[in-house]
Amino acid sequence: MSIAAYIKEIGRGKDGARPLNAEQAQDLLSQVLDGQVTDLEVGAFCLAMRIKGETVPELDGFVRATLARCLPVHQATPAATKGVVVLPSYNGARKLPNLTALLAALLAREGVAVLVHGPERDPTRVTTAQVFEALGWGLARTVADLAATWAAGRPAFMPVASLCPGLARLLDVRWTVGLRNPGHTVAKLLDPFAGAGGSGDSAVRLVPVPSLRVVNHTHPEYAHSLTAYLQHAAADALLMRGTEGEPVADARRQPRFDAFVQGARHDTLSRAQIDGVLTSLPALPDDAQPGTTATWIQRALAGDVSIPDAILAQRDCLLAMLALSDGRAKT
Repeated sequence: MSIAAYIKEIGRGKDGARPLNAEQAQDLLSQVLDGQVTDLEVGAFCLAMRIKGETVPELDGFVRATLARCLPVHQATPAATKGVVVLPSYNGARKLPNLTALLAALLAREGVAVLVHGPERDPTRVTTAQVFEALGWGLARTVADLAATWAAGRPAFMPVASLCPGLARLLDVRWTVGLRNPGHTVAKLLDPFAGAGGSGDSAVRLVPVPSLRVVNHTHPEYAHSLTAYLQHAAADALLMRGTEGEPVADARRQPRFDAFVQGARHDTLSRAQIDGVLTSLPALPDDAQPGTTATWIQRALAGDVSIPDAILAQRDCLLAMLALSDGRAKT
């Protein structure tokens, strides 16, 4: 079935385009992810949405279509865990060291099952997958790999090509047309433990333990649309401005943390950004290369170098959110 009818609605330009409802958006992206449309149609969809921008109902439909095509990673969730934290990692390091793996390891130390998902390689940046490999942690490509990694007490990195092959193909369109597309927004919202039913992505609980995701943005204006989606989806999530687009706090200065519990901002768990003039900087890796970053992370985990306060604050915030969710589930 062609998606031409949808493209006709969304492709009328910034002022003339009409939004899709959630069901239409889900059908459209389902066809794209399943490879049922031509490359020309995929390109037209990506460019039209880039000009128009996504509405909350469209994001709802896109996320549901993607969740329905994800690997059933919830089957690997260990019973003895404080909860699951999902770290979508799609930007990588350009100038600053990518410390997503450090945050993941700090959470795993506390008994949290951590799933990082993203691309294995990016021609322009250092990916978290490369840092994981340099640390000797390897990648989880199957549900069995994920279960084994968590059983060993380590955080897991799953390539998006394993988690959702259709989404990986959509993300790769960027390297052809030169622009990001709705797949990049969906990827940063993707919590495969949240379920794919109802009007929001958390309508079906797939695991018996609390789960939440870190949703990061690169520009302040995106915080508004992401907030609207998290509210609509009744999501448990930590929204923040990431470090070069990664789901880890800037080691130099703690950003604002907005903690969402069932879609509502939790004032007590949320934290204000630390402002003012920086009087000192934490000791960080000398460069952003995977080997250098991995060696520094190993030293930090061994206590040989200090872990940045901002990353410790993010860990503590996530642990507090899991504890609140767990307590809520038991009442």
